[in-house]
Amino acid sequence: MITARAVHTAVHDSFERVVADLTDLVAIPSVSAAGHDPAQVRRSADHVAALLSDAGMEANVLSVQGPQGPGRPAVLAHREGPSGSPRVLLYAHHDVQPVGNPDKWRQADPFAAQRRGERLFGRGAADDGAGVIAHVHALRLLAELNNGELPCSVTAFIEGEEEIGSPSFENFLSTYREQLDADVIVVADSSNWRVGVPALTTSLRGVVQVDVHLAVLDHALHSGQYGGPVIDAVTAMCRLIATLHDEHGDVAVDGLVSRPLAAPGSPEYSESDFRADAGVLDGVALVGTGDLTARLWTKPALAVIGMDVTSLPVAGNVLAPTCTARLSLRIAPGQDPAAALAALTTHLQAHAPFGARVTVSAGEMGPAFDGTADTPAGRAAHWALTEAFGTEAVSIGQGGSIPFIATLKETFPHAQVLVTGIEDPDTRAHSEDESMHLGDLERIVVAETLLLARLGGVISPETDS
Repeated sequence: MITARAVHTAVHDSFERVVADLTDLVAIPSVSAAGHDPAQVRRSADHVAALLSDAGMEANVLSVQGPQGPGRPAVLAHREGPSGSPRVLLYAHHDVQPVGNPDKWRQADPFAAQRRGERLFGRGAADDGAGVIAHVHALRLLAELNNGELPCSVTAFIEGEEEIGSPSFENFLSTYREQLDADVIVVADSSNWRVGVPALTTSLRGVVQVDVHLAVLDHALHSGQYGGPVIDAVTAMCRLIATLHDEHGDVAVDGLVSRPLAAPGSPEYSESDFRADAGVLDGVALVGTGDLTARLWTKPALAVIGMDVTSLPVAGNVLAPTCTARLSLRIAPGQDPAAALAALTTHLQAHAPFGARVTVSAGEMGPAFDGTADTPAGRAAHWALTEAFGTEAVSIGQGGSIPFIATLKETFPHAQVLVTGIEDPDTRAHSEDESMHLGDLERIVVAETLLLARLGGVISPETDS
């Protein structure tokens, strides 16, 4: 039997290797978004496959056809455990977001990981390089501690297009369904409650994205000669967008699901802590009504994430004839994405200002996730996280979306899905100066090693710690 103390010691003694492997992974600019070099995503997949092979897995780089061409390369790796042992699927993704504004990074190259204090900075250091590396080293260390063998059958699926909405995900599941089938699915792509406090994510909002095109003229006009009787399209768009929230800041679209309270047992989130975590400026009020965690996790949220307007350097005295805005609607658990799209479309068309022509085009759509930690695997994960962090694990929701989790649950309804934390409120995933807290990374590797050992029956909660 493996002891918890042995796991803690093994991870601590090899942790510089863990950091070195994460640093090497960050160095590969595996941006999956259009306009970036796809060869780097392939390079990243090859690198991850090599890491998993070195950890004792049989790894292959694979891709399937997506709706608009071949999908980005993913890594599928497997190692068989004893006959009759649980089947565990470990998920993470190796693609990353674009760097954003390079001037807002404290380091010259966002892909050259930089260690500052207790954190490692770099694009993908947390989202989701840390998830990939946690899987790799948990597998490596567990085999070393268990006489060279894994106590359960493990498949690792490291996706290469999560950051662009996983367009070929369903085809990948269909093509490799037999290899991916599992009793327990561990997704390493969420957040802990805060540094040092581990969490299991039991709910996620879904997403509906639309482009709203508004037209008021058939051509641009001189703003002095024609301004007054005609309102420009940008102003009209602003008036339309203003109808999406009520006077309190709650989403004002009829027909959307909204839960007034987060899940029972969720930790309290004070306004002061939220303001600090989010970087809300002094004097700026929080919007919306009711429980703060519900506003984050179980009520809809709606944001403008892009708009086509004339930039200041080329602006002239012109009435814009058209304007297009991109809206991102986060939908609550229990909301059907198609119904949410219909409700949002109806609202936008019904509130077109001054008879403007409004056209709504659907973009990304992803379902919400409504789960529980009260399963055998969930209880095992709670124990492993608590043991690894030395602090009681909590169950939380997330305002962000990971649509494929609902897809996994639909495809493998018998599987227990665990959504585990990698990030923390200071991680700044998708933003500039993304970073991973190294103390938490060490504890996460410990937790995953303990979880796999527990699922495989080679450790128990009563072992010494």
